[in-house]
Amino acid sequence: MKQWIKSTLLWIFAFILTLSAAVYQRITGPSYPLRGEVIIGDSIVKYKLLRTWDGTEGATMTIETGDGSFQAEYMYKRFKSFDDWTKSPAETENGLVRIRLPHLEPAGKMMYQITLIKDDQRYDLSEEPVILRYKGKVPDQILIPHIIIIFLAMLFSTRTGLEALFRGPMIRTYTWLTFVFLLIGGMILGPMVQKYAFGVYWSGWPFGHDLTDNKSLVAFILWIIALIMVIRKKDNRTWPIIAAIMMLTIFLIPHSVLGSEIDYTKH
Repeated sequence: MKQWIKSTLLWIFAFILTLSAAVYQRITGPSYPLRGEVIIGDSIVKYKLLRTWDGTEGATMTIETGDGSFQAEYMYKRFKSFDDWTKSPAETENGLVRIRLPHLEPAGKMMYQITLIKDDQRYDLSEEPVILRYKGKVPDQILIPHIIIIFLAMLFSTRTGLEALFRGPMIRTYTWLTFVFLLIGGMILGPMVQKYAFGVYWSGWPFGHDLTDNKSLVAFILWIIALIMVIRKKDNRTWPIIAAIMMLTIFLIPHSVLGSEIDYTKH
């Protein structure tokens, strides 16, 4: 097989694998909205329950019932607190149900549960209370480059592992590119995103247990080791493969798991 065909096929495979991992990480994370539908009489009510909010006011959401006879109520309290549940009626108008939760500071979490009411029958939209985390607004000029560059780091990591696995000639070049993208996206832009979102540059080890920060740190260390090894020996294959497998495994962990949060029981 000609080298350029082989390289193109490996790039296509690397892109598909990386994109699949990124999508899986995103949609399985605790910040992804909880979507579903409930059948009430002849109506099918679809809903999207938010699990993250970066607005300057309390989190708001709207549910379209298409039936003006619906009523609704919701209850809420701060997550990790000794608060009692607060129950409140929802605003209803022309078949729309509007919920507004109290605002919390970045990294504060709110538990809530919404109930639709029709003909004295009650329909909970979730079996358990939903947990929503507040965060600060991250400027697009920081967030967008961070997302793009982290994706490129994952892509080049996967491609480097494949290059090493199939004994390609570009192992050192791809290792350098993976390292650079990970340095910029994870270790420079990542802390800037964290600062805007939650008020601190770093909440991973040794200062905290934020899993997103820790994932970036572990991946960065692995690729530092891989880079040192390929600088010492140009055709070193073992460490790029190890680093690529570990990075893919690390980034399959759902996004925002064990993320920054405030424990109100200690305040």
